[in-house]
Amino acid sequence: MKNDKKEKNTKKTWIQYGVFAVIAITLYATGLHTEVIGFAQRGILATGLMNPNVKDITQVGESENDMAIASEFEKADFSLKLMDRDGNITSLEALKGKVIFMNFWATWCPPCIAEMPSIDKLHKDMGDEVAFVMLSLDQDFELAKAFDKRKGYNMPIYAPASNLPPMYQSSAIPTTYVIDAKGNLALTHKGMADYNDEGFKKFLRSLK
Repeated sequence: MKNDKKEKNTKKTWIQYGVFAVIAITLYATGLHTEVIGFAQRGILATGLMNPNVKDITQVGESENDMAIASEFEKADFSLKLMDRDGNITSLEALKGKVIFMNFWATWCPPCIAEMPSIDKLHKDMGDEVAFVMLSLDQDFELAKAFDKRKGYNMPIYAPASNLPPMYQSSAIPTTYVIDAKGNLALTHKGMADYNDEGFKKFLRSLK
């Protein structure tokens, strides 16, 4: 009788493994595994532990000596060429004088998918104050455009139309760069974050 029970438990275990395997294969075959993992990672973002520390930079922007301290920032490279969703070529140079939020992402990157809703909310809230550049690193730009449309984000997405300047060649994805209105590279953040945060919005406004 014990052997029968053991065989039943073993059979049940193998059935469970089989179900998990079928689900996993289905997710990978359909490409949905990226979004499932990204959804799970949003729980980590909710803790705020992954967010960039912008407190010190914000205080610099509000201080009386901000001109002197701002000179320590590295100047941003505006030579990067961009292709928009309609195939038009532009560059960062066209956005010079504005605060720029530039995010490197891809549809195959779970952390990118995890942070995307927060960037979408930030864009809806600050799109009139900040220039957004959502730079897709997908080999097929059509995938990025289809993803943006399917999610209903309608964000300003681009593909690189030139080689990435050394300044923007990050080993991590996503990576976010923030350029202030004076052309300084004010922030580089590697990894995902919740950007729909009041502290981060204050930081962006301090860079005008």
